[in-house]
Amino acid sequence: MTKVTARWLARAAHGALAAIVLGLVAASPTLAEESAVANEVTRIIDHERMTIDALGPDRLAALAAQAVPPAPQPASISEIRPDKLPKKLGVATLDQMPPVKGGDEQWRCLAEAIYFEARGEPLEGQIAVAEVVLNRVDNRAYPDTICGVTRQGASQGRGCQFSYACSGSRRMASTVSRERAEKLAAIMMAGRERTVTDGATHFHATYVRPAWSRKFVRTAAIGQHIFYRQGERVASN
Repeated sequence: MTKVTARWLARAAHGALAAIVLGLVAASPTLAEESAVANEVTRIIDHERMTIDALGPDRLAALAAQAVPPAPQPASISEIRPDKLPKKLGVATLDQMPPVKGGDEQWRCLAEAIYFEARGEPLEGQIAVAEVVLNRVDNRAYPDTICGVTRQGASQGRGCQFSYACSGSRRMASTVSRERAEKLAAIMMAGRERTVTDGATHFHATYVRPAWSRKFVRTAAIGQHIFYRQGERVASN
């Protein structure tokens, strides 16, 4: 145990004793009673000092270590098992998971898509964006890798399928949102069932209406996004 730790523990003990002193003095208006209080305080301090000394440095170090809970250790992406998570994944469940490490470029690309397209959305909306990316990977009309999908059009600097890919810096500045996106990316890539968007391959913000939205099948509306599946909309009267 370091000298700093020992001093900290001593100060904590004496701080508690100070509260006792103040309480006893406040309740003791006479000199005789104040003298009795001083004697009692001296006895308590001596007893506490003897107790601390008797514990020894190893025991004090162990008590100090218990006072500060260890930070959660990052989990390897290979350890992510979506079948072991609740079927209804909530923010609290996600935040209780340790940070994820060990992912490859494809994992990073999916995390970026979730972060930049939906970090301000409810968790279901973030999952929905991940589903769109993965649904495109499975669709022969699009690139067959996650990075290929999320960066489609970026090499020309225009016509990006995901606007953030053409906006310059892709630094994920918010630690909380980044870690959530990384965990979600790992969970989705591990095979979590895609149940949120019913096969959607497109989405747009609620404040715009692109021409293609009139041709595709609307499958979900979550937060500030509307999701669509390719295929001609059935006409109705």
